[in-house]
Order: sequence, then structure tokens, then C-alpha cells
Amino acid sequence: MLIPSYWAFAAGFVLWGVRGALGSGALEALVYEELERLGAADRYARIMGRAQAAGQVAVMTAMALAGPVFAAYGYPALGAASVLACLLCAATATRFPEHRGPATAAPGGAGWAVTLRAGLAEARRDRSVRGALLLVPAVAAVWGALDEYTPLLARDTGAPDAAIPYLLMMVWAGVTAGSLLAGPAERLGRRGFAALLTASALALATGAGTGTTAGLALVAGAFGGFQLATVLADARLQQRIESTGRATLTSVAGLGTELATITVYVTYAQLASTTTHGTAFALLAVPYLVIVPLVALPAVLRR
Repeated sequence: MLIPSYWAFAAGFVLWGVRGALGSGALEALVYEELERLGAADRYARIMGRAQAAGQVAVMTAMALAGPVFAAYGYPALGAASVLACLLCAATATRFPEHRGPATAAPGGAGWAVTLRAGLAEARRDRSVRGALLLVPAVAAVWGALDEYTPLLARDTGAPDAAIPYLLMMVWAGVTAGSLLAGPAERLGRRGFAALLTASALALATGAGTGTTAGLALVAGAFGGFQLATVLADARLQQRIESTGRATLTSVAGLGTELATITVYVTYAQLASTTTHGTAFALLAVPYLVIVPLVALPAVLRR
């Protein structure tokens, strides 16, 4: 905001990537291990769901305020608010409780390599860990990428530009509802989880294919189902991990999600260049129906 230029923009994205790398896996491992220390690991899905819901409410609030604030005060006000939000997040992070055991770094400063090998060895050794590790990107990548294109889907309904933010708020409300349901839904077995994915995929394909604002309500419900499935997939991965490589394996799951998301971006670009956005959304619901039989296997989800 202070030095608008290509290089400042690029540096911002580099810092954004560093932030993601530092947080990926570490946050989930910290929360789970602290809950486990308190004998409350069974509350992980509920707490992470609520935390993500709080973030989603913040997104909706920002979307509602961005237009009026920009009209009144311009980009500097939006930039200042964004910086303030980041600083508040950093301050909040310093208040997280953390109880570490004795340091176990290997000689020669190779502790990170030892941790990485140990974590990946557990995934190779335990099929349930490996299945849970693969489940996270399988569930999160497609709908996480499609979220970036919801404004185009909303515009294709014929809604005026002024109404687009409110339609997007409806979609995010669905995502928030999915986060809040994570606690009660943790009792879902593998068949229930498969049914959740199936219903969400069908709602996505049907809602996007209608090309109407009413269809966006179905898309909102689908995104809520996928968000719920994402939180549950992460919780079940945490439950499967038994070694000290929790942060490592969770980070690997995050990396897999990012790589799969890039693949979805490329696929969407190809589809949208030859068809409508609604059709592209509907076609990208198909991968969920493909993985449903695999999700139902005991090797992926034991319960």
C-alpha cells in the first residue's frame, strides 16, 4: 500500500507463502497435542470447527464492509485494516498455551530431517495413517479451488454486480454452518462420511448447473458439507498419528492439498474456456463421487 509496485506485490505473496509454510501443520499439531495433554483430544474437531467458523464470519464481515469503506476512504483504509488484522492475529498466536517436552534434536542440527523421516515412515508403515493423510487433499482441494470462482458463478446467474457480494455471503454462511457442525458430526462412521460427500457433490452439481440464484443456495449447502468433511478429515488424521511427527504429517497433508488445488485451477481453466462456469462446477463435482467408494473402505476410515 505504501510502495505500490510489481516487486512490492511479489514480495507480499512471498511473505504470504512463508506464513502458510510456518503455520501449515504446526497449528493443528499444537492444538491437538495441548488438548491431548488435558485429556480432551476428543474435542479437537469441535474446537477447530469453531475456530474456522470464526474466521469465516470475519470474511463475511469484511466482504460486507469492504464496499462502503472503499467508497468512503479508498484503498489506504482497506490496507490499514488488513495490516491491523494481521497484527491482531499475531498477537493472538502468542497467547496459545504450549507445553514442550525435553528437546530431542539430533546431533549436527539434523533434528528436522529425523522428524521428517520418522513422520513419513509412520505413514508408510500404517495404512490407516496413509489413508487419512491422502483423504485430506482428496476432500479439501476441489471445493477449496472452486471457492475462488464463486463470483463468476454468481455473475452467470444474471444477478446485478451490486448483489454479488451478498450472494457470496450466502455461500460463506453455508461454509460457516459446516464448520459449526464438526463437533456433533464427528460421530459419523465411514458410511456416514461417504454419504456426506455424496450429498455435497450432488448438491454442488445440481445447484451450479441450474444457473440461478436459487441454485447458489444448493452450492452454499454443498460447500458447507465439504467444509464439514474437511474438518473431520483433519481430525481423523490427528487421531491416527501416534509418533512425534504430527506437525510433519499434517504439513505434508497441507502440501498435498496445495498441489491438488493447483491441478484443479488448471483443470478449471480448461473447462471454463469451452463451457459455462456452472457446467465447470458441475463437472468438478465428479471427483468426489469417484473417491466415495474409496472413502468407505476401512483402510481409510476405521470407524
